[in-house]
Amino acid sequence: MKEDSVTDTVPRTVGTRELSRLVVRFAGDSGDGMQLTGDRFTSASALFGNDLATLPEFPAEIRAPQGTLAGVSAFQVQVSDHNITTPGDAPSVLVAMNPAALRKELIHLEMGGTVIVNQDAFVERNLAKAGYDSDPLEDGSLDNYTLFKVPMTTITKEVCKDLGVKPRDAERSKNFFALGLLSWLYSRPAQPTLDWISAKFKRQQLIADANTAAFKAGMAFGETAELFDFTYEVKPAALAPGTYTNVNGNTALSWGLVAASQQAKVPLFLGSYPITPASDILHELSQRKNFGVRTLQAEDEIAAVCAALGASFGGHLGITTTSGPGVALKGETIGLAVSLELPLLVINIQRGGPSTGLPTKTESADLMQAMYGRHGESPVPIVAAYSPSQCFFAAIEAARIALKYRTPVILLSDGYLANGSEPWLLPDVSTLPDLTVEFATGPNHTEDDGTEVYWPYLRDPETMARPWAVPGTPGLTHRIGGIEKEDGTGNINYEAANHGYMVKLREERVAHIANDIPLTMLDGDTDDADLLVLGWGSTWGAITSAVMRARAEGRKVAHAHVTHLNPLPRDLGDIVRRYPKVLVPEMNLGQFCRIIRAEFLVDAQSVCKVEGIPFTAAELHSHINGAFDD
Repeated sequence: MKEDSVTDTVPRTVGTRELSRLVVRFAGDSGDGMQLTGDRFTSASALFGNDLATLPEFPAEIRAPQGTLAGVSAFQVQVSDHNITTPGDAPSVLVAMNPAALRKELIHLEMGGTVIVNQDAFVERNLAKAGYDSDPLEDGSLDNYTLFKVPMTTITKEVCKDLGVKPRDAERSKNFFALGLLSWLYSRPAQPTLDWISAKFKRQQLIADANTAAFKAGMAFGETAELFDFTYEVKPAALAPGTYTNVNGNTALSWGLVAASQQAKVPLFLGSYPITPASDILHELSQRKNFGVRTLQAEDEIAAVCAALGASFGGHLGITTTSGPGVALKGETIGLAVSLELPLLVINIQRGGPSTGLPTKTESADLMQAMYGRHGESPVPIVAAYSPSQCFFAAIEAARIALKYRTPVILLSDGYLANGSEPWLLPDVSTLPDLTVEFATGPNHTEDDGTEVYWPYLRDPETMARPWAVPGTPGLTHRIGGIEKEDGTGNINYEAANHGYMVKLREERVAHIANDIPLTMLDGDTDDADLLVLGWGSTWGAITSAVMRARAEGRKVAHAHVTHLNPLPRDLGDIVRRYPKVLVPEMNLGQFCRIIRAEFLVDAQSVCKVEGIPFTAAELHSHINGAFDD
């Protein structure tokens, strides 16, 4: 058998049709490699020049029984020839590797969409596991869709048998057969995938050969089998010139932290305990030792944040990464950082809760925890990222505030941003802000007797921040701890009046940051809109698309998006009072909406979703239309 062919059928000539956009959803068992398949399809599309957005979805159970609904893993990607902000409302193509994937994911597919299945997996045992009483490939239940039945497993084993690969091992390469078929059908370049296989498995030649053979077999099947009348192509998008990379939120955030460290000329220290979906930041930063990054995988969440705060005391940019459950454990040490007035970044990649909740699903329900989840009056600034690539800039901004104002800062992302990806135009390093830190170098106060001493809480009149002294610097001996301090001297002071003064001072210092953050992001019909859609965090993409649809229908709609949640932008009150109606979509039960109603006394209305999946543009478009119809 020839290497590049799987049948003796003469290759056919098929026509090519152009699409402006394509939404594909790959689904299969957690061991079928769907995340890898989707990621490779995405990377090829990025190299082709498409705009894109992805939505990986992982099973909630780590080792769910094979072939069951609980074990289904999915990856959705939208590629387009124009600017997009979401992975798409409903896929136009579903690739289902087994009956469970078909049963669970078919509800997402648009009516009349294309279903491509691994026919070999639809055997009685697998059908029973998925809850089917009859074979959906034969009983007519898919008559409203375009169905293609492909023997992926059989062909993959066939093309691998002469390579010396065992049948069971060969079967694992069927995801590359599916990838090859989809790459042919939608005119994705093959060479990037072949190069990736060669590089990834260069030390496992049999696996590399099997994956390569399966991928080529998938492309050959599409070309030779008389199933497809056309191939399809999504032309490259008209993107701004420059160097692009395909990046997910956790990677972009990690790079932002490294950039902040470099711009501040302060070493970066990460104290972390692995937790989904934040662990990838630890993995990424642990590979950046060449930038002076130090990482510690601590024994628990409390040790991780304590180590990070200790590093800050020692003159480093101290960072800790976690999700909501970890933030709960870190609360006391964050309060200590408030009292010590030291820079500390607490990064919360939010997931579904409470408790263990939905470890692999997304949610944005930790805002109130970020605002108030500590002992006593302990205000901290809060920054929220809103897209995968913007996580880079959100990390730099959070670091800027922490370093300049000597305060812990909470940076909020979520599972959707962390795992989702998009093309990113690499910024010019010269455009990044200068975060240079000036450490204390000598005494800063003269006593009445003329003695020069160092006061650790003597404040900068502009920022209200105290000086930052590296331990061991001659003449800068001072006391720190969690007991209430006296302003200026830093001495312990239990007096009622002093405590009241320090509480209000710490509150004022954080509120003062409002003068040093950008004004509210506002677009759409900003002057004469009848409705304002106000968002924060990862709702940005769906809101942007929904507002565009509503405006295209003649609706007067404005969109404001907030990245600084504490303190709020100084113009936000005037903005929300300007519009007759305000909708606040968020992936919780209305936490930000309650803040807006309390702060500005406006009748803002919540649009809530807490299902472990992000909003679609169609959902929000429906809510916008509903607000006009009320």
